[in-house]
Amino acid sequence: MSALPTRLRRSGRDRTLVTPEGIALPVAVAGRGARFGALVLDLLIILVLMLGSTIALLSIAGGAVSAGQAMRSGSAAGHALQFLLIVWIVIMFLFRNAYFLFFELGPRGATPGKRLMGIRIAARDGGRLTADMVIARNLLRDIELFLPIVFLMSGGADSGWAWLAATGWFLIFMLFPLFNRDGLRTGDVIAGSWVLERPRQKLEAAMSVARPPRNGPMARGDEDMLPAPRRTYQFEDTELAVYGEFELQTLERVLREDRAASIETVYQTIAGKIGRNDGWNDEKAFLEDYYTQLRARLESAMRMGRRKADKFSE
Repeated sequence: MSALPTRLRRSGRDRTLVTPEGIALPVAVAGRGARFGALVLDLLIILVLMLGSTIALLSIAGGAVSAGQAMRSGSAAGHALQFLLIVWIVIMFLFRNAYFLFFELGPRGATPGKRLMGIRIAARDGGRLTADMVIARNLLRDIELFLPIVFLMSGGADSGWAWLAATGWFLIFMLFPLFNRDGLRTGDVIAGSWVLERPRQKLEAAMSVARPPRNGPMARGDEDMLPAPRRTYQFEDTELAVYGEFELQTLERVLREDRAASIETVYQTIAGKIGRNDGWNDEKAFLEDYYTQLRARLESAMRMGRRKADKFSE
């Protein structure tokens, strides 16, 4: 039996993601090494932000004390220091918790560390990530990682048994991804999410076609080598307004994978939704033009401060 082409071979991390519209999309689960590297990068970024904020607040606190001494009003300086301490506590809390929520709830579904490692968060049911999912998976991180570390560092483990229990707790949750095929944390299991590799190939490159060179005359016979012009499709604003960023990303993946069954299914879904049937037997060209115009519409709206997350958004 001949070997399959490289692009068709499936590894142990390949999965199929089924969207709410019933479209099957091939995806790849992120490797455990990539996930660990992303976590380390994010923790380093958070640490740098915490240190920078602490140094900035300390310099402000020094100025407040100097000003209080100059005015001979110790109470004023004390109130200023108390306020700065509260600000520092709030900033530390936001960096440790809101950092992950802010980035993973964004359109990329990834923190800076995940983006550098080429991975992102996705919902296992094929739908859009919700705030409940992201909050759940990140609250579990406190239980998995920070709780035993804080317990050990605070001196709560006064006996050997307490140290052993805290260490065992830490190891159970840290090693949990090694014992399931998708490399899921307990937070992912509860939230219904998983971490996927981000597609590296850009759609623009996949959709590009050969063009004749602009410099120099065209050689005789080269005309036969040029691709035949295809039909173009134009869509009204009302036809583009039915979908948002989530559907745009789904359409991008379908076009990138270029699977006939997926293209046919998506074409029927979109054409039925907007009441068009002029793309019959030319489904891919229809979807390419729809993608281009939908993307331009969404980007134009974003520049005006308006975002449409998905088809359910107003």
